[in-house]
Amino acid sequence: MSLVTLFATPILIEDLPGAATLSAELARTIGAREQSHPGTQHSNLGGWQSDWDMDRWGGAAAIKLLAIGRNTANRITTDRQGRPVSIQWKANMWANVNRGGHGNEFHSHPGSFWSAVYYVDDGGIDADPSLEGELEFMDPRGPGPAMYAPQLAYGSAGLSVGANEVVRPKSGRLVMFPSWLLHQVRPYRGTARRISIAFNLSL
Repeated sequence: MSLVTLFATPILIEDLPGAATLSAELARTIGAREQSHPGTQHSNLGGWQSDWDMDRWGGAAAIKLLAIGRNTANRITTDRQGRPVSIQWKANMWANVNRGGHGNEFHSHPGSFWSAVYYVDDGGIDADPSLEGELEFMDPRGPGPAMYAPQLAYGSAGLSVGANEVVRPKSGRLVMFPSWLLHQVRPYRGTARRISIAFNLSL
């Protein structure tokens, strides 16, 4: 008998070196933009979200972050035979500022291949998990097993089937994931500013 694990979903988590300087510049730019421009409403439940053109107003730091994202995508994207590819990724980019009680409902990013979030300021979440505000991914295999028999699993390879997974924000952390993967941001329970930048990469 052989046990084969199918349908793995890649999530990339990288704590960027030298992120403190990059994040400080981004935080200043985003703070000024929040004061001068009204926010938009998409999946966000409260908080402030910029227009999707941060690459135009975010300055050199935003361009650098996008370059990191594009280079990362080219390192991990392959053709169907597993061979490396080099793609001139098209991008859109926006900033998010969450305060107490703010989050995002479940959504995906149609029309893109990779999506990403960079945590400019985790609002204290990394040091205090009780503040919540995590990035939560919905199991693409569906909720069936957890609904029917939540006490059972499909052996060691299927312990998480039907359960959502979370990634805790950390200042300087970049998270990239397939754009089709449903995700949400749990409400933030802190009193500081939780600042993040999201971007999509498409062909």
